[in-house]
Amino acid sequence: MCAVEEGRYRGSSDSPTAPGVVRTLLRTADGVRLDAMYEPCTAGFPQDSAVDHEGFRGTAIVVAHGFTGSLDRPAIRRAAEVLARRAAVVTFSFRGHGASGGRSTVGDREVLDVVAAVEWARALGHTRVVTVGFSMGGSVVLRHAALHGGRTEASSDAVVSVSAPARWYYRGTAPMRRLHWVVTRPTGRFVGRVGFRTRIHDRDWDPVPLSPAEAVPLIAPTPLLVVHGDRDPYFPLDHPRMLAAAGPAELWLERGMGHAENAADEALLTRIAEWLVPG
Repeated sequence: MCAVEEGRYRGSSDSPTAPGVVRTLLRTADGVRLDAMYEPCTAGFPQDSAVDHEGFRGTAIVVAHGFTGSLDRPAIRRAAEVLARRAAVVTFSFRGHGASGGRSTVGDREVLDVVAAVEWARALGHTRVVTVGFSMGGSVVLRHAALHGGRTEASSDAVVSVSAPARWYYRGTAPMRRLHWVVTRPTGRFVGRVGFRTRIHDRDWDPVPLSPAEAVPLIAPTPLLVVHGDRDPYFPLDHPRMLAAAGPAELWLERGMGHAENAADEALLTRIAEWLVPG
């Protein structure tokens, strides 16, 4: 079970955040502190009464950003704003990113970060918690759902993976070759730390974690949606097709879309929210 540390700021008249918003530190099972934010659903009732509304214990959407992102990046803030029209939203910065502690393992131990965020949403009273992840975050929510299925405090009730790889160590595009340089070389990790506020672990995976494609068959019967752009410069279309073919999954191939949260426009985010929270 994750630990929730003292909130740094909560929604109030003298708070820098909107009413009902909570920003705090979560502690993962392996002791990493995560910067995290909770935003209540904004649909159908005044924002200043959101946390007291009877819908408070409905669905919460946990958002997992891509590599070098954070909860404060504009693309994640935009995604949270759109998703919050349908449900409460939990955003967080992965280990090694932004104001969170630890170092990034580029999708391995980040599963524990999603566990902490999902458990926090349930501790706040939400009876249904769903996950949406982008790029690295997309691979993490797949593995999280595979490893933490069933009705537990750490489980997700539906999963959306956007712009995720299907297999590890892919170097078939120029952006992925640059990313591997950042992750595997000392100079690259320095660039990641200084240029992207991303602190990257200097050790190889041992053991190599379950790949996203291997995780997909283990997710059922939890509903799964795979979303990918046909202009993604990182991962070509064989990646989403491999993911969708690996197990029960719905596949959306988005015309003209690039990569991850930066390419997810309001229309797509709205459709994802409607898929996650139907009715």
